[in-house]
Amino acid sequence: MDTASPMTNSRKSIAIRLLFSLLFFVIFELLKIIVMFSTLFQFIYLFLAGTYSQPLRRFCNKLSSYAYRVLRFVTLNDNSKPFPFAEFSREMDPPTEDVRFE
Repeated sequence: MDTASPMTNSRKSIAIRLLFSLLFFVIFELLKIIVMFSTLFQFIYLFLAGTYSQPLRRFCNKLSSYAYRVLRFVTLNDNSKPFPFAEFSREMDPPTEDVRFE
């Protein structure tokens, strides 16, 4: 008699996932703005100081790893919700030791 219940629960789960995805789309847009300003600041710092800011490099590397996790979630390639519903992403790849401008 209750054959519609599994489908309703499934649609409810899909709707909840959609709402989370919309939230993470907004977060991703904020991430893009933060990365843009961080990159701009890094180049200004590089011009003025002659070297890059290592803490900013590490921050941007963690931020890009987080953005990757967000994109995997919203594109349905990962089921685990990113931060703030889980731990903040660790760096996937460490920054390269030597930055060259060729």
